[in-house]
Amino acid sequence: MDKTDLTTDNKDLKSMTIKELKAYAEEIRKKIIENAYNNGGHLASNLGVVELTLALHYVFDFPKDKLVFDVGHQCYTHKLLTGRAERFCTMRKEGGISGFPNREESDADAFIAGHAGTAIAAGLGYCTARDRLGESYEVVSVVGDGALMNGLSLEALVSSQEKPKNFIIVLNDNGMSISKNDSGLYAALSRLTVGGGYEKFKRGIKKVFGESFITRGLIAVRNFLKRMLGGHNYLDYIGLKYVGVVDGHDMKKLISTLVRVKRSEQPVLLHINTKKGKGYKNAEEQAERFHGVSKNFEDSVNAYSSALGEELCALADKDEKIYAVTAAMKDGTGLKIFEEKHGEKFADVGICEEYAATFSAGLAVAGLKPVVAVYSTFLQRAYDEILHDVCLQNLGVTFCLDRAGAVGADGCTHQGLYDLSYLCTMPNISVYAPKNTEELKKMLRFAVERKSPVAIRYPNGYEECMVEGDEPSPEKWEYLTPKGEICVLAVGPRMLNRALAAAAKNKKLCVINARSVRPLDEKVLDEIRKKPLITMEENVLSGGFGERVLAYYAAKGERVRVKNLGFLSGDVKHASVDAQLSGNGLSAEDVLKAASEF
Repeated sequence: MDKTDLTTDNKDLKSMTIKELKAYAEEIRKKIIENAYNNGGHLASNLGVVELTLALHYVFDFPKDKLVFDVGHQCYTHKLLTGRAERFCTMRKEGGISGFPNREESDADAFIAGHAGTAIAAGLGYCTARDRLGESYEVVSVVGDGALMNGLSLEALVSSQEKPKNFIIVLNDNGMSISKNDSGLYAALSRLTVGGGYEKFKRGIKKVFGESFITRGLIAVRNFLKRMLGGHNYLDYIGLKYVGVVDGHDMKKLISTLVRVKRSEQPVLLHINTKKGKGYKNAEEQAERFHGVSKNFEDSVNAYSSALGEELCALADKDEKIYAVTAAMKDGTGLKIFEEKHGEKFADVGICEEYAATFSAGLAVAGLKPVVAVYSTFLQRAYDEILHDVCLQNLGVTFCLDRAGAVGADGCTHQGLYDLSYLCTMPNISVYAPKNTEELKKMLRFAVERKSPVAIRYPNGYEECMVEGDEPSPEKWEYLTPKGEICVLAVGPRMLNRALAAAAKNKKLCVINARSVRPLDEKVLDEIRKKPLITMEENVLSGGFGERVLAYYAAKGERVRVKNLGFLSGDVKHASVDAQLSGNGLSAEDVLKAASEF
């Protein structure tokens, strides 16, 4: 058997020479590039961790030992090494394997992942349970430099509990999260951990931050740091032994270092440097562009993100109070152009959605007009901050929720199917869903002039509803077809287009653009209360738009005939968006079927 065949298991891997492992790494890279070209997926991050993943599998015994990935998008080599090579071509396709770790898929996937900051906390949980149950295995958490700066990662690092033995944190430092990692704290920490005490830390802070306001804030605590640091390594104080920095592409050095830290009597943070996109020139030179790629490496088209960036720039040209905030997503949310034109009015806070929300609350209470652009799936991480710090104070923060609704190939960890349900329970906030990019721009102009919170949610991609309506206000619904016998209240462009397709076949259907989910348009609801109604939303039904419509009528004692169409659960597996919608009762045919049942 060829040792470098991609069906190689761990036993064969452990018998390879360094030369054979290097050759194997190149075969894996070719496979990853080929698969990303055919299916899309996360390319640059996976190319950067091939040697690391091979070395981990060479030294440890997975799945007996536990390998926990942070975020999980860098798991492709791990999947190839754990019995999924033959199904690798199905990744991110309906019925195929996931692009993220998934415990239902393999016992080699120790923990489901998709969001940042979880690996250290989950790894500590594994270790604590292992020790309590008297079991014996190693736990390895692989964390990127961007994810290390997430609040959950830092909470786990500085937790008061004693750090367990047989626990290794591998810090994969490639200077990136999705966009370039400009975290000042990360830069300072990386200098601090290699020793040198207070003076080295002070020089590092000055070099990284200059005389910015962040510097002044940090220097305010310098006396405390000086006392605490002395000549010690900061990680000593949180119970970790620091080892590094190791070249993450030097197979021999990686293996020898992992063997050494595996024998350590202390928990270890192993710091390695890698090159994002390693082995593919285009990805090395344009790591941000090749972080996540579309099929055939075509530039993905996200009409709504582009429209947001353009309109926000236009607003900032005229209004000095506009301030844009994102959480390591300036490219994906369309804010890169804003940073280039209005850098002094822009903050990328890193993978720290909670901080983004409360930081924006501070901006608003002090007189600015903050606009927070973030993916719907990640905004839920800031639930308490939105509720407590923004909505309870009724502050003028605008949240722009990209990738709302079904997200396609990224699957269950990234679905934007919860935001309507949780946002509409919060005080003072208005929630809108534009039918197209022009309506998004109008809503944004409307939102930034309000003195209360607003959320605008819109899908990924380029699907728009281009049927003209008759109502200019974002908080008023509009009829998109002549008034008919059965009314379809649809939220967002995908639902509107499917409702309109159904109405083309059944002239009894009347399609209404229910673009304001909160507040509801009570005038329209009162007009149509005696007609059969169908609601459509790209959201879980529980607590969503349809239930809000039912609650409105129930509060008035109205008996109405309503069928709610939406997702029964947010646990929607990877597939095309069309397949996800059709599979959850949100096609034009489903609308026709619902209408026929009245």
